Amino acid sequence: MASSRKLPPSKELEARVSTVIRRHVRRGDRLVAGLSGGVDSMVLVDVLRSLRGRIGFTLAAVHVNHQLNPAAGRWASFCRAWCKQHGVPLKVMKVKVAPGASIENAARIARYTALVSVPADFIVLAHNLDDQAETLLLQLLRGAGVKGVSAMPVLRIEDQSSILRPLMEISRHEIEAHARARQLAWVEDDSNANIEFDRNFMRHRVLPVVAERFAAYRQTLLRASRNFAEAALLLDELAKADTEFTPLGLSIAAIRRLSVPRAKNVVRHYLATSGVAMPNATRLTECVRQLQEAHTGRNAIDLGEHELRFYAGELRVVRKASSPARSFARAWDGGSRLSLPELGGTLVMTRRRGAGISLEKFSAAAVSVRVRQGGERLRIHERRPRRSLKNLLQEAGVPPWLRERLPLVFCGELLVYVPGIGIDVGFRAREEEKGVEPEWLADSAGRPT
Repeated sequence: MASSRKLPPSKELEARVSTVIRRHVRRGDRLVAGLSGGVDSMVLVDVLRSLRGRIGFTLAAVHVNHQLNPAAGRWASFCRAWCKQHGVPLKVMKVKVAPGASIENAARIARYTALVSVPADFIVLAHNLDDQAETLLLQLLRGAGVKGVSAMPVLRIEDQSSILRPLMEISRHEIEAHARARQLAWVEDDSNANIEFDRNFMRHRVLPVVAERFAAYRQTLLRASRNFAEAALLLDELAKADTEFTPLGLSIAAIRRLSVPRAKNVVRHYLATSGVAMPNATRLTECVRQLQEAHTGRNAIDLGEHELRFYAGELRVVRKASSPARSFARAWDGGSRLSLPELGGTLVMTRRRGAGISLEKFSAAAVSVRVRQGGERLRIHERRPRRSLKNLLQEAGVPPWLRERLPLVFCGELLVYVPGIGIDVGFRAREEEKGVEPEWLADSAGRPT
């Protein structure tokens, strides 16, 4: 790392950022920087502009207009003018912030969604050492676990573009000093002074008092957050060792062999890797309590957009879906695809010869798709009688929460086809006979998970 004794102040920060960039970025990489117009992001883009020719990456900036402040239009104009003057391509994106309890969090999600939609090898953000300290303390006060209070990484690998934070070990004081030395202009968001927001309260009321006694608190909290990150990594590795997967979920029997803390760790890791929002401690504890019981039955734990379901000795994550009306019915017009959003998928009807449902028999009455009413019967074996659909679904292992959403194909009042079960033997196409082969393509809410 460059020393301030050898470099003028205006070059010290640039040298430290250059070290981070050279560690991760290759020649020809596309960098897209988040540019709010505030001092942090202005310094970030100014330094990247200086480094792009030497390191050989391309640079563009994105300004996200949250449309929450009356001055938002002026901030966008400021960023446009500066980027045009300094040769940095800029994209301005307007977003709508979803209403909710935390405007801060909703704005952050909207901003992140906009940034990652831009093609890039790296999304470069201006988070700094002070942001890290504020985040750690806020997360502790919210009762977060070790993962929640872990350090924001300098680099986070994503599928499409990675998140890079080259200012992460630089304080806000150093950033402002660099901006003054470079005679940079920036905009001030008046909402940053509003202590009704938790982060602003922490920044303006709490941390100045902490600094009176603990001057090096930023570096100390950074070290603590890195320790938490290591602990979180160890917990993930333990969860992987403890997890016993089944074809569609986790083995409940394997989880029951674990202590309660280790069982909670496995469930927490499973939810995280399934892309499910983490439940609060109470719900997670309740989930493990039910898992430890002798009979879980058909219990479910509500997780907002998802549910945790216990079925056939497995723990499964299931996306919630509304139940169709029992009166649901949709006529088939003979086309190759029948979209059934109410049931969570599409019924594909492919013309075959000597396979599928006999078109001749199909033409005897109106063909429709319905849902279970109870009492339906189907004959799927030549030498066996018709059997109740209820028993056939149980034997096939179709989860209860999917049974009411299965598209049942009827010819008149006769049940002809059930996904996962088969075609009634009385309607199967004979050799060389024209037929139509049905296939149920379920979306995430209609798959047997």
